[in-house]
Amino acid sequence: MNILALLHAGTPGRQAPLLSKSGASRTAFAQSLSHLVDLGLLERNPGHGHPLRPEYRLTPKGVEIAAVAGKINAAVTEQAHGPILRRTWSVPVLAASYKPRYFGEIKNELVSVTDRALSQSLQQLQKSRWLVRNIDTSKNPPRPIYQAANQGFEIAQAINLARV
Repeated sequence: MNILALLHAGTPGRQAPLLSKSGASRTAFAQSLSHLVDLGLLERNPGHGHPLRPEYRLTPKGVEIAAVAGKINAAVTEQAHGPILRRTWSVPVLAASYKPRYFGEIKNELVSVTDRALSQSLQQLQKSRWLVRNIDTSKNPPRPIYQAANQGFEIAQAINLARV
């Protein structure tokens, strides 16, 4: 996500500037680039540069997703919250909890998430105050209900606006 946001912000598509601005290790950076190319979000710029130092550019699909990634990065003001964003289920859970949802409703929207992974993500997001857990006492037995809050709400809003 960080690479997409950097390209959207105007960072040159060569590996050296992207690597230095992303702060990732070379191995993680190379894996991320390969994954983004496989997803069809990035492509090698065929008319540029040396074969050993390729330049990358966003595909049309990548441009849309990079705009969302830029909004997500802009919503995260503290450097300490970066690791939370990089967790596998943080962003999808925030997107699913844009409006108040029960655990089961979030799980149904994120089909491949396990109960344990969802529970851990919800706890981590609560600790960072990106998610609020309230108890719905109108149900018997009372059930917890989750909703994105603060920076988590801004991230959820950016994602859900892109869906429309």
